[in-house]
Amino acid sequence: MAIGKTELTQQVAEEAGLNKAQAGRAIDAVLNSITQALQNGEEVRLTGFGNFRVTQTAARTGRNPRTGEQIQIAAGKRPAFSPGSRLKQAVSGQ
Repeated sequence: MAIGKTELTQQVAEEAGLNKAQAGRAIDAVLNSITQALQNGEEVRLTGFGNFRVTQTAARTGRNPRTGEQIQIAAGKRPAFSPGSRLKQAVSGQ
Protein backbone atom coordinates (compact mmCIF):
# COMPACT_ATOMS: atom_id res chain seq x y z
CA MET A 1 0.00 0.00 0.00
CA ALA A 2 1.31 3.45 -0.88
CA ILE A 3 0.41 6.83 0.54
CA GLY A 4 -0.34 9.41 -2.13
CA LYS A 5 -0.17 13.17 -1.92
CA THR A 6 -3.83 13.41 -0.84
CA GLU A 7 -3.29 11.11 2.13
CA LEU A 8 -0.02 12.84 3.02
CA THR A 9 -1.74 16.22 2.89
CA GLN A 10 -4.45 14.96 5.23
CA GLN A 11 -1.89 13.60 7.70
CA VAL A 12 0.16 16.83 7.66
CA ALA A 13 -3.01 18.89 8.16
CA GLU A 14 -3.96 16.82 11.21
CA GLU A 15 -0.44 16.77 12.71
CA ALA A 16 0.21 20.49 12.21
CA GLY A 17 -3.30 21.79 12.92
CA LEU A 18 -3.68 23.18 9.40
CA ASN A 19 -6.48 22.96 6.91
CA LYS A 20 -5.92 20.78 3.82
CA ALA A 21 -5.16 23.74 1.55
CA GLN A 22 -2.48 25.05 3.89
CA ALA A 23 -0.97 21.59 4.32
CA GLY A 24 -0.93 21.10 0.55
CA ARG A 25 0.88 24.40 0.05
CA ALA A 26 3.38 23.47 2.77
CA ILE A 27 4.12 20.11 1.15
CA ASP A 28 4.49 21.75 -2.27
CA ALA A 29 6.86 24.35 -0.79
CA VAL A 30 9.06 21.67 0.80
CA LEU A 31 9.20 19.56 -2.36
CA ASN A 32 9.88 22.59 -4.56
CA SER A 33 12.67 23.74 -2.22
CA ILE A 34 14.32 20.30 -2.31
CA THR A 35 13.99 20.16 -6.09
CA GLN A 36 15.45 23.64 -6.54
CA ALA A 37 18.41 22.86 -4.27
CA LEU A 38 19.16 19.67 -6.21
CA GLN A 39 18.91 21.54 -9.52
CA ASN A 40 21.51 23.98 -8.14
CA GLY A 41 23.82 21.09 -7.26
CA GLU A 42 23.25 21.45 -3.52
CA GLU A 43 22.71 18.66 -1.01
CA VAL A 44 19.67 18.79 1.27
CA ARG A 45 20.28 17.43 4.79
CA LEU A 46 17.34 16.76 7.08
CA THR A 47 18.99 15.61 10.31
CA GLY A 48 17.69 12.24 11.41
CA PHE A 49 15.51 11.85 8.31
CA GLY A 50 18.07 11.70 5.51
CA ASN A 51 20.03 13.44 2.78
CA PHE A 52 19.05 14.24 -0.79
CA ARG A 53 21.82 14.74 -3.35
CA VAL A 54 22.57 14.50 -7.06
CA THR A 55 24.81 11.68 -8.27
CA GLN A 56 26.56 11.36 -11.61
CA THR A 57 26.01 8.28 -13.73
CA ALA A 58 28.68 7.19 -16.21
CA ALA A 59 27.99 6.46 -19.86
CA ARG A 60 27.50 2.75 -20.37
CA THR A 61 26.33 0.10 -22.78
CA GLY A 62 22.94 -1.45 -22.10
CA ARG A 63 20.53 -3.79 -23.82
CA ASN A 64 17.08 -3.16 -25.18
CA PRO A 65 15.01 -5.69 -23.20
CA ARG A 66 12.64 -6.24 -26.12
CA THR A 67 15.14 -6.84 -28.89
CA GLY A 68 18.33 -7.65 -27.02
CA GLU A 69 20.10 -5.03 -29.13
CA GLN A 70 22.99 -3.16 -27.51
CA ILE A 71 22.37 0.54 -26.91
CA GLN A 72 24.51 3.37 -25.56
CA ILE A 73 23.19 5.01 -22.41
CA ALA A 74 24.44 8.56 -21.98
CA ALA A 75 26.07 9.84 -18.81
CA GLY A 76 23.74 11.88 -16.66
CA LYS A 77 22.60 13.00 -13.25
CA ARG A 78 20.04 11.46 -10.96
CA PRO A 79 18.63 12.26 -7.54
CA ALA A 80 19.62 10.03 -4.64
CA PHE A 81 18.41 9.69 -1.06
CA SER A 82 20.29 8.29 1.94
CA PRO A 83 18.12 7.63 5.00
CA GLY A 84 19.15 9.10 8.35
CA SER A 85 19.60 7.20 11.60
CA ARG A 86 16.19 8.02 13.10
CA LEU A 87 14.40 7.00 9.89
CA LYS A 88 16.35 3.73 9.76
CA GLN A 89 15.47 2.99 13.37
CA ALA A 90 11.80 3.85 12.85
CA VAL A 91 11.52 1.56 9.83
CA SER A 92 13.44 -1.32 11.40
CA GLY A 93 11.36 -1.11 14.58
CA GLN A 94 14.35 -0.82 16.89
